[in-house]
Amino acid sequence: MRIEQAAQQAGVRVVWRPFLLGPVFQELGWSTSPFVLQKEKGAYTWKDMTRQCKKYGLPWTMPSRFPRAAVLATRVALSFEDALWMSSFCRLVMHLNFAEDRDIDSVETISEVLQALGLPFAEIIAEAQSEPNRARLREQTRQARTRGIFGAPTFFVGDEMFWGNDRLDDALAWCAGDAGVAGISR
Repeated sequence: MRIEQAAQQAGVRVVWRPFLLGPVFQELGWSTSPFVLQKEKGAYTWKDMTRQCKKYGLPWTMPSRFPRAAVLATRVALSFEDALWMSSFCRLVMHLNFAEDRDIDSVETISEVLQALGLPFAEIIAEAQSEPNRARLREQTRQARTRGIFGAPTFFVGDEMFWGNDRLDDALAWCAGDAGVAGISR
């Protein structure tokens, strides 16, 4: 994950807004990820992931299951989205999924991540699994779809949407006030 360093260099604060991608896909009429539904797109994506990870010096292992559920991880991320440790949590979860090919939806794995961060994992998981947080995640996912989100990562600067890792720099520049970003007019 490169968002924290890139945002810091641009002088931009990241506000995390976790949501579930599966329900977004379902609302769009997709039974799974478009990278699975469209074989050519999927093949390209995995090849490009290899290139991008090499470019940014990130470890990469193609997941044996894709898409992989991450409901518990997303619940933790939502319940503690403003915590100082959130970006570290997200980075570790992504590392386990895309570098170590681990199940990122299990209580054991998420507990391991939280323990690695020195956090009270049992209390955090209990809060994340609470009914109020579950309802909040459903609402957050509904709001994501209302804003037009169709995939991840998606970045918003106000109402301006940027989709995909390749648009992160454009989103950061837009946030910093560079109206000439990628030829976009404000």
